[in-house]
Amino acid sequence: MKQPVDQLIRPDILAMKAYPVADAAGFIKLDAMENPWRLSESLLAELGSLLAEAHINRYPDPAGGGLKEMLRVTAGIPAGADILLGNGSDELITLITQALARPGATVMALEPSFVMYRLNAVFSRVNYVGVPLNQDFSLNLPVLLDAIAKNQPAVIFLAYPNNPTGNRYAREDVLAVLETARGLVVIDEAYGPFADDSFMSLAGSMDNLIVMRTLSKVGLAGIRLGYAAGQPDWIHELDKVRAPYNVNVLTQITARFALTHSGVFEEQASQLRKERSHLAEALSAYPGVTVYPSEANFLTMRLPDADLLYAWLKSRRILIKNLGGMHPMLENCLRFTVGSPEENRAVIAALDEYFQ
Repeated sequence: MKQPVDQLIRPDILAMKAYPVADAAGFIKLDAMENPWRLSESLLAELGSLLAEAHINRYPDPAGGGLKEMLRVTAGIPAGADILLGNGSDELITLITQALARPGATVMALEPSFVMYRLNAVFSRVNYVGVPLNQDFSLNLPVLLDAIAKNQPAVIFLAYPNNPTGNRYAREDVLAVLETARGLVVIDEAYGPFADDSFMSLAGSMDNLIVMRTLSKVGLAGIRLGYAAGQPDWIHELDKVRAPYNVNVLTQITARFALTHSGVFEEQASQLRKERSHLAEALSAYPGVTVYPSEANFLTMRLPDADLLYAWLKSRRILIKNLGGMHPMLENCLRFTVGSPEENRAVIAALDEYFQ
């Protein structure tokens, strides 16, 4: 008789829940930090003609088909840095964790932050240390530096700005971490297009720095392309863990097309930054609500009846993210993706009705 599943799967995996993705059909979708705009008809036609010529009978170019060279220009990646492409930045987090998963190694991240840092430590069976943020979600530098000294992590993941809180840590605090840490420091700039600062200019010049970005937040979430820049020695070793054809040919074509039209996405990011300010002002006006500063394309707010408001918005066919249950510090917190002006007006109209 064959063994049942629960006697073969690792106990820690059995105890986990799969990453939740809500069904958004028929909703104003503001739960996943996506760009709200589709391509224009003319750009769709241009992209369609390019995709029609794709050689889908062949494996994709393992080097990215010219993407690295285009990213170096559009993202301002220094000449001294090498580039690693991933199937989204999620895959890059996995590759980094796997490559550093020596017995006894430690992965460190701030909490609350992107859950995939912790989950990848679990998957790779390495130690995980979560260092708590302050109650206002700011970085507690003395606590973090003390944790680094005690645990000597192989890698520290720092989301800059942070997800799911939206705030960006003080640059000098992150520099202090880079100067103190003996292991690798990965600065995850997934929300870089909406932020006022970046560490990309230092990629390749600091021994222990990797800067990671994604095209998902600027309007290309569906193609799953992330990239990391760092010293050639690091990228060389991480590339050994990468599957040889991890970025498919349709993604490569679409990404090259998008980078050719990068100005379109930059303008959309600029508009979302303006919409973020308008939405933050509106949310802050409601009684009992705390809206946290954000340099991402979302806003996180806290209020006593977060579960009720989440259900109310859902009943109005507006889907946001209820952060309750993700981390104790996120209880009574809701996260709103910044949508189009029309979507944001619908949110505000629903909130006006709720708070009246």
